[in-house]
Parts: sequence; C-alpha cells; structure tokens
Amino acid sequence: MFPLIAASPLPAVGARIGYDVLSGGAFYCHPIEWVLRGYATNPNIALFGEPGRGKSSTVVAMILRLLNFGIRTLISGDVKGEYTPVVKALGAAPIVLGGGSRARVNALDLGPLAAHWDSWSATLQRTELEGVLGRWGQLLAALAESQGYSPTVTDEAAIATVLRRLVGAASGATRLRPITIPDVHRELADPDEELWRELRFADRRECLDELRSITDALGNLISGTLSGLFDAPTNITLDWDAPVQSMDLSRIRSRGDRVVAVSLTCLGAWSSLATDLRSDGQIRCVVRDESWRQLRLGPRAVAAIDAELRLSRLEQIIQILVLHKLSDLLSVGAVGSQAVAIAKDLIALCSTRVLFGQSTHVADELAAALGLTGPELQRLVGAVNERRGRALWKTENHPAHLVQTVLSSFERRLFDTNAQLRPRSTRGRRDDGR
Repeated sequence: MFPLIAASPLPAVGARIGYDVLSGGAFYCHPIEWVLRGYATNPNIALFGEPGRGKSSTVVAMILRLLNFGIRTLISGDVKGEYTPVVKALGAAPIVLGGGSRARVNALDLGPLAAHWDSWSATLQRTELEGVLGRWGQLLAALAESQGYSPTVTDEAAIATVLRRLVGAASGATRLRPITIPDVHRELADPDEELWRELRFADRRECLDELRSITDALGNLISGTLSGLFDAPTNITLDWDAPVQSMDLSRIRSRGDRVVAVSLTCLGAWSSLATDLRSDGQIRCVVRDESWRQLRLGPRAVAAIDAELRLSRLEQIIQILVLHKLSDLLSVGAVGSQAVAIAKDLIALCSTRVLFGQSTHVADELAAALGLTGPELQRLVGAVNERRGRALWKTENHPAHLVQTVLSSFERRLFDTNAQLRPRSTRGRRDDGR
C-alpha cells in the first residue's frame, strides 16, 4: 500500500516506458491517445537534458514500443548515426548521406506531389502546389540566411517567381517539371528579359545587382562543403513499410556544425513533404534529433520548425524534438526579437515535455518557462539526476511524473551511446555491469 498517493490520471495505454518512481506504477505513453482523451492539446514531445542523461535511449524505447500500435517512425537526420543499429535490426536500411555515399536528396523534390498529381482535381492541384511552393520559398530563404545573408522582400518575391516558372505553374503546364536548387540559382544568376521585367526591374543589370546577394547565398549551397548533398535529383526512396527509417548524417559531421544544421533543415523540409502527402493514412512519428543545431541557423529556420509543429494534429504526425536546454531556444536571436519569441512558442507547441538531468541554473530556467511547482523543481535537480534514464514527464498544466525508463536487454544492445568508451570485451553490458 502507498497511502496518500494520488492515482495517475494518465490512461494505461500505449508504449510502456518504465515506472513512476513515486508510486511504483507502470508509466505508459501514447501521444495520440493523450490528445483524444483531452489530456494534451497536441501530440508533440520535447526532450531536454544534458548529454548522457538518457534522452536518445528513451526515444528509442518509445518508438520501438509504439510499433505495437501501428506507429512507424522516421528519424529526420541522425547526426551521430546512433539510430542506425536500430534500423538495421528491424530489417531496414538507413539512408546514409555524405562520405562517399551515392545517396542524394533534392530539397525541392516533387516526390509525392507528382505521384498524386493526375488523381487530383484542378482545384486541389492548385491548392497543394501553392502550399509546396510556399514551403520551398521559406526553405530557400532559411538556407540563404544560414549563409549569413537575410533575404529581403524583393529576394523572396524573386524566389517565388522563379519557382513558379521552373515548375511550370506560371505557364499553366499540365505536368510538373522537376527542379533543383542549382536550377533556381541558374535562373537568378542569368535572368532572361521576361524574368527581370516580371520582377519590375529597370533592366537586366539592375536585376543582377539587386539579387546578387541572394544568388551568391544559394550558390554556396551547391559548392564547397555542401556540394553533393542536396544539389541533384533525389535517388533514394523512403520505405514506408519499414517500422523505423532514418537518414544518417554521421559521415558529414566533419564538415562542421553549419553543414550539419543546413542538412537537418533540408531533410526536415524534404521528409515533411513526403509525410504530409503520403496516402496510407497512418500515424507517423518524426524524430528531430539535435534540433538545437537547426534553431541556430536563423529566424526562418525556427519558423520552419514552428510550422511543422503546428500541423502535427492535422497531418497525424507525432513530432519529437531532442534539445539540451532552454537556452537552445533563446539563443536564436537578440533578446526580445521575433525569432526568440517564435522559438519560445515551440515549447507551447509540444504538449509533453520530458526533462532529464540538468544543472541548477538550467533547471531554474526550465521551471520558470514551464511553470514547474516547487516540488517538481526539487525533483528536477535532485531525484532526476540520481539515475540515467530518469526524467520528469510534464504534460501542459498537469502534475509532472517522475519516470524511470527501463530498457530491455535487446534495446540496451542496440542503443549503447557509451559503447565507444568501453573496452570491446565489455560492450553491450548494463550500466551496473550486468
């Protein structure tokens, strides 16, 4: 008996993550059921925690166990290659980019849009195309911003016009034409008379001068450290029948943080289009590993994530953001800037927040932002730090649960982030040596 302990209001449905440390009862997670039963307003999850606290292993436990409920997962950018053993163990092949891999992902891939095009009415075609072109424009602006240039309104208008011309929307084509980032760059670098007149420039020289910065910014995406990644037609296909699919970026880590961040942004946009326009109607889970890298690219990259989170309910997607600390959201711009305001709103777009071990200073920031009570803050700096895989699960204004993730022997073998630190003879053992 546990006197004076209230029963958990969470339904015992979904993936069994572990146990509630305070009551000893089992703890289950099913973000969709939480929304349907009125416990949460959206199915998104944000995980905060210092490296080595068990964030990734908890994510693996969750996605593997949600498979029992028909929820398949896409790892949209596996920066360290940590999920590759999991994908292979489930009989799938991860998509590996960089480092000699022949895999290419076109950030402007028509993909499922082209596949469904002939079956749609003219009205639906226009609606879906406008949505995709808007997303592409936002993506290219964000990528230009990642190169240190903030696009102007004129730049954005030029990009929108070029995209419509290239894909065939401006000429009323009945079939969509495939395009790539080099195609957009080529149009801006060598504008014909029709283009510069449509953009209301006095002559070709004025057009070139005004668009020089955005042209150079996009040019950097197809040369140097980013060449060979997103500048050619897509030659891979997502296997929607695979229980877990991932895009492995571990081979490009040596190219620098900015390259990794740009890659995460491109993959995020590409995978979002693929998941948004899928036809199977299944619920999907999308894991955004090390989201803090993408957030630091600039306000438009932040806005891109914000847009994806807002559409999660409509598009039947569980978005999982993996972060380190609250300052990941606050360091995207100047204090009080629009970028910081949007980044802070990302917390509200994730009904469930999983808080792993943190230092006292970071815990205080999280407590203020998430409205933690005094006892919850004490657990965050105390009991949560006592064991790896232990975290506070806080869903909106409901009381937080102190949960210990429990991994099976199969999961421990698949996901051991400390393996590289151990002698080979001891790899795969439990943290307590067994």
